[in-house]
Parts: sequence; C-alpha cells; structure tokens
Amino acid sequence: MLLKIYPENPNPKDIRFIAEELRKGKVIIYPTDTIYGIGCDINNTKAVERVARIKNINLKKDHLSFICYDLSHISDYTKNINNNVFKIMKRNLPGPFTFILDANSNVPKLFKNNKKTVGIRIPDNNIIRELINELGHPILSTSVIDDDEIIEYTTDPELIYEKYHKLVDIVIDGGFGDNSPSTIVNCTNGDVELIREGKGILEY
Repeated sequence: MLLKIYPENPNPKDIRFIAEELRKGKVIIYPTDTIYGIGCDINNTKAVERVARIKNINLKKDHLSFICYDLSHISDYTKNINNNVFKIMKRNLPGPFTFILDANSNVPKLFKNNKKTVGIRIPDNNIIRELINELGHPILSTSVIDDDEIIEYTTDPELIYEKYHKLVDIVIDGGFGDNSPSTIVNCTNGDVELIREGKGILEY
C-alpha cells in the first residue's frame, strides 16, 4: 500500500498502524532527510533477511545502519563512545549523517554475524522519527537505489511504489525525497574521519 503522511504533522493513527505492521515483520519504504530508505524492525530476523534479499545484501559482510529516534538508545548497540565523538554527534543530529561506530555484542546477535561496526542515523524527518518512537527501538535502514546509472536515487514516492510495491508491504509517501545520500563519518576507535561527502556538512 501507498500511504500519504505529512511530515509537518504526521497522523498518530497512521504512525501507530505502521509501527504495528513493523512488529508483525512487515517491510516498509519511508522518507528521511536525504533519500528514501527500505527498512524493518531490527528485532525481526525474517524481516531483516527479507530486506537483505530485496537489496541483494550479504548480512555477514555488508554495512548496515540503524535509524534511531535520538541518542538515548545507541548504547544498546554500540561500545562506549568517547566525549569528543558524542559531542560531534549531538551537534549534528538530527541531520543527514551516518555515524559508523564500534558495535557491541548485541549487533552480531541480531544479524547472526560477527560485525564489529554499526551505522547510526537520526534523520531530521518527523515521519520516521515518530515511527521509531512509537515502535520503541531502531529500524534497519538501507537506501532505495535507482537502476538508472545516471540517476542514482529515486525521489518520487509514486515511482518508488510502482517499482517496489510487490517487494515491500508499505510505501510511505512523505513528499519528494532528496537525491543526495547522507554524509558518512567513521568514528570507530574514537577517531573522526569523513568517509563519504553527502548532503550533510559536518560541524566539529
């Protein structure tokens, strides 16, 4: 289904409905402050495996990101973050960044792998943040990629729905997306290193 939600004031009834669907193992496409993403409840193994199949991801090798509501729960998935890194994250989030952090033992348990890192996203988008707040924990996140080599990302939710409606359960139409991905910042081992320049300009 294609479900229209207004980012300025997301309808709580719609948010509750989608959160309940995520708990049942459904896969959704949702807006962020950058490009549209494909995701599911991180605690639902079958849904995670389904996302991996849709995107042709190897759960044992590929980098995965979690979308969180705020910074309060990231210690559930990461090792201790030093003060400098935490201050930079606090200064730049919510925003168009993915911070790569050292994963704690909970991440390999979720994905049945030995991943040492995890990407953390807190987008500046009311729809996805309200959804995660309602769900009570992060959702798995991976980008919607376009098959066109020139246009890397699809921005129109109706076109996204046309392409993915047989693969996912819900496409949230939160308006046109961006075609710039998030800026990736590697903060493993306490260092801060820019890996990919995206939409976000990092404030140190």
